[in-house]
Amino acid sequence: MPSLSTPPASIPALRQRLEAAGPRHGGHEALVREVLARARSEPAAAPVFTALYDEAPLAAARAADEAGRRGAPQQASRPLAGLPVSVKDLFDVAGEPTLAGSRVLQGRAPAAAADAPAVQRLRTAGAAIVGRTNMSEFAFSGVGINPHFGTPRNPAALALDGSARVCGGSSSGAAASVALGLAVAGLGSDTGGSIRIPAALCGIVGFKNTQSRTPLAGAYPLASTLDTVCAMTRSVADAIVVDGVLAGAPLAVPRRELRGVKLALPRTLMLDALDTTVARAFERALGRLSTAGAEVREIALAELAEIAGINAPGGLSPIEAFAVHRELFAEHRAEYDPRVAARIALGETVLAADYIALLRRRADWIARVQQRLAGFDALVCPTVPIVAPQIAPLEASDEAFFKANGLLLRNTFAINFLDGCSFSLPCHEAAELPVGLMLSAPGGHDAALAGVALAVEAELAQRG
Repeated sequence: MPSLSTPPASIPALRQRLEAAGPRHGGHEALVREVLARARSEPAAAPVFTALYDEAPLAAARAADEAGRRGAPQQASRPLAGLPVSVKDLFDVAGEPTLAGSRVLQGRAPAAAADAPAVQRLRTAGAAIVGRTNMSEFAFSGVGINPHFGTPRNPAALALDGSARVCGGSSSGAAASVALGLAVAGLGSDTGGSIRIPAALCGIVGFKNTQSRTPLAGAYPLASTLDTVCAMTRSVADAIVVDGVLAGAPLAVPRRELRGVKLALPRTLMLDALDTTVARAFERALGRLSTAGAEVREIALAELAEIAGINAPGGLSPIEAFAVHRELFAEHRAEYDPRVAARIALGETVLAADYIALLRRRADWIARVQQRLAGFDALVCPTVPIVAPQIAPLEASDEAFFKANGLLLRNTFAINFLDGCSFSLPCHEAAELPVGLMLSAPGGHDAALAGVALAVEAELAQRG
């Protein structure tokens, strides 16, 4: 019987294996039962989920098996039929409170009246939603440490050398659920890198689509200007399938060969302070892409150095987060993760006039960067400049935590600031800690970028 412990290359491949096993064998139900059992029993999965479901995912799996017995086609209208999917604890699930990784909302958050649109679309596509996943409190960290519900450990690091390293945030549990083979996709969010950072650190694929493709309703907000609803998967093909479900409109992805693809490699910011493993893996990947016919051209893209100045005072995320939390923060600040509280507080004294000026500066910056990237198929850089840090030193030291948080968010945040779209693809070898290669483009170029990502993935998949 097919298992997610040794996942195939894509959701379609898994479906073919399930169909080959025969609908009478109840393949989808058996698969979901296995996932739920492993999620409850494996030590590595202990802090990954904040809630696991029983009957609902099994009912979805049985419905897929029954449709198979009737010979009903499912792949087009129900591309996730009977397949296990996880949902970040940021999204409304009907009848449950949404805690967003925080103890502050326990006993205070009302039960959701309806599923978030993203969750409902997953159900409509037939997904067996197995549980809610852990996250950084209120999605406000790229590290993935959660002092309230525990910190998921990076499955790739555990498998490689047994070290307890972060998954990255804020969608830490979502990444672990996919990397552990407990879900074919992990629904999450990306405000400054919260899909791509954990994808890079855990060795899977993360796709941050253009923000406007997917509805934000029913997702606890961090920064409404930047928040993006998207997912992590095991392959680019899966990412395209899941994005089509979440957006309600599949991308028309052109098939590309690497020969002739033009990649812009920015010399500003994105290549600074790379650790040895990341630098080696990224250089090796660029060499392979160049040998395969891609044109990698270095550009200055000096505008990247302007982000910190444009994003002052406070920054979009703290300003907009404080607007969300103002009343709760005033009465219950002591119950917040102190590191999250410190970042939210940065937005407390920012004037409306300064916020409006920030938005205007950003709009001008986006226009200039889009002009610089005209003629290129994608911008290429490491997703993050470091491999997954160990958990213990970051829990013990604020200085170490905020240094790591800044490094993890640096490259990915630039694409959110651009209102762009972006993939993180694994580019490491089997004996290395995971490293992500990021392909990005201005907003609205999702389909073309996905075509490039498929071609790049095919070449990088041949790594040792």
